[in-house]
Amino acid sequence: MSTIYLRRAKLADLNTIMEIIEEARKALKNAGNPQWQDGHPDRAMISRDISQEISWVLIVNNHIAGTAVLQLAPEPSYRNISNGQWSHPHAPYATIHRVALSSSYRGQGLAKFLFSNLITVGQLQGRNNFRLDTHEKNQPMQRLAHNLGFVRCGNVTVNDKNDPKRLAFELNLDHGYKVTRITNDFMKGLLK
Repeated sequence: MSTIYLRRAKLADLNTIMEIIEEARKALKNAGNPQWQDGHPDRAMISRDISQEISWVLIVNNHIAGTAVLQLAPEPSYRNISNGQWSHPHAPYATIHRVALSSSYRGQGLAKFLFSNLITVGQLQGRNNFRLDTHEKNQPMQRLAHNLGFVRCGNVTVNDKNDPKRLAFELNLDHGYKVTRITNDFMKGLLK
């Protein structure tokens, strides 16, 4: 049985995270997907994510198997959506960005663990709505989003020099009850 959990990324993880990002960049290119081919996410971006405490790593048996960002601040590129609309346009949401799994761990269903844990962290921080975007050629991410209950809401434009058009997805976990916001001090202790 593997030990699998999520933790905040540390600066000491930066090299490993960048290796995983580069593997993912090559895989996207080999699949004919222009996503991430303009050089982002780069080392400075990932370092900034870590310092802002929005970067997370999936740990499998004491090894970093994957990485992602869980951003609680509104995503500027999501303000304008075309060919559809967000189902809860004014509700607070979390954005999942920069998702990548190490090539050593792909095909094991770990992306579902990564997303499940990110959604749990987001809910603990008072978010019931989750958003993500991906390129139309990123079929694996679209399948994963669909399998996790995300619904395509339209198109957004992101900061990408090669091809800025993205498909926008949203997941809403409103089950008829309100998630109470947990105090920052409690969350900081819980999430360290």
